[in-house]
Amino acid sequence: DLQICQHRAPTCCTKKMEESYQAAVRRERTQSIQALNFELKYMIVGHITAFQEAFESLLRFAENRTSSLFETAYRPMAKEAAEPVKELFTDISLYILGAETTVESAVLRFFDSLFPLVYSRLINPGITDLSEDYTECLRLTRQDINPFGHYSKNMVTELSKSLWASRMLSQALSLGIEVINTTEHAALSKECSRALVKMQYCPHCQGLTLIRPCVGYCLNVMRGCMASVSELDAQWRDFISTLEYLTNEMAASHELEIALSGIWNSINEAILHAQLNGPQLSATVDKVCGQPKQQEGNLSSANIVPVKEVTETQTFVMAHTSLNHKRREFINYMKRSRTFYASIAERLCDGDLVMRDSSTCWNGEDVV
Repeated sequence: DLQICQHRAPTCCTKKMEESYQAAVRRERTQSIQALNFELKYMIVGHITAFQEAFESLLRFAENRTSSLFETAYRPMAKEAAEPVKELFTDISLYILGAETTVESAVLRFFDSLFPLVYSRLINPGITDLSEDYTECLRLTRQDINPFGHYSKNMVTELSKSLWASRMLSQALSLGIEVINTTEHAALSKECSRALVKMQYCPHCQGLTLIRPCVGYCLNVMRGCMASVSELDAQWRDFISTLEYLTNEMAASHELEIALSGIWNSINEAILHAQLNGPQLSATVDKVCGQPKQQEGNLSSANIVPVKEVTETQTFVMAHTSLNHKRREFINYMKRSRTFYASIAERLCDGDLVMRDSSTCWNGEDVV
């Protein structure tokens, strides 16, 4: 009653043993593919972590630099500006990690929150009553009167361009892990598991427990079994090329590092622009939002303090160098995995599975 290991000679196998063999080959094949995938997956996961750490380091540097701008040049609003600054950099981090948000919405939300502070602490520092309604009116008015000139739009443009490649790379790496995980659990067809039993276990039914499959026979069986996985070859090569393009884009321009380290300067220029146009802004705001309560005397002009560049370059240089090194190391490894799916049958037949040094091997029917 054997279904797979039928042979003219007497056999010690039963139908139940054949079923056990089929379960064994499915388990072994999954383990073999997992072992092949392990190094590739380990490298990708390791680099996702390394990239994210380098991004976070650059973001922390840029955030600290921006916070110190408010503490040194705009002390009257430094405490209240801390939360909008934190939100801006959290939003940028989430964007890089693939969240459903945009750089434009993050930057414009920041400037919406900043305008009431600039208006009440720098342009009209005598304001005593900054109610919720008045603050909200200032936030909404920001979009119409554009107090920060072209600086807010420039910041959106520069950051969008430079963060795009980082976001794409982060999403591409996650996709790579997803593809590898899916191939690990690809189900073996009934024909495949029968072919594997015939190749690996049918010799046992004849008492030939030490004989192993012939190399050519193994390759034929594995290519048939792995046909659906091997079809990923063209797409995997395209995926590696895309990774290469993204890492080259990031490495060639250094735009990410430059844009992040320049955020504080864009904000400073925007605030200076608003202060220099204070009288016109006040006139427009009074018409739209009404006049708030004020103390005697307007101190706005005394608060314009041009800022000299903050020299905290060491942290930035270290994070920048680390990111560049990680990019090069990662893409060199990934290029070596270009043929990963094309050669999966050869790799599964490598090692202990087949007979390489002996002229005697199993061809599916007999020892040859």
